[in-house]
Amino acid sequence: MDPIASRAVGAYTDALRRGVGSTAQGADAAGGLGGFSGGGDANSFSSVLGRAMDDAVATSAKADQTSMSAAVGKANVTDVVTALTNAEVTLQAVVAVRDKVVSAYQEIMRMPI
Repeated sequence: MDPIASRAVGAYTDALRRGVGSTAQGADAAGGLGGFSGGGDANSFSSVLGRAMDDAVATSAKADQTSMSAAVGKANVTDVVTALTNAEVTLQAVVAVRDKVVSAYQEIMRMPI
């Protein structure tokens, strides 16, 4: 995984643990926060986010590898276009999720205390 993505996933995991451990005790005892408990659960937010980031990085790496193969004449143009299109769609999805996270953060910061 990309070092920046690893740090981001770590930061999300730490923030999730702090949030669940401090202000959401009742919600956690009542079955978690909509399935996003901070534990080592395979369906936890950090696990899902980590898998998504790994898939995004793998898609990008495959597009790079396919492009390099085409440059030396070992891949056809259809494979290159398909791999690059998949990488582009993945990047658009990552950017959309990032925008939603930033928007949610800004909404939370605007809430009165």
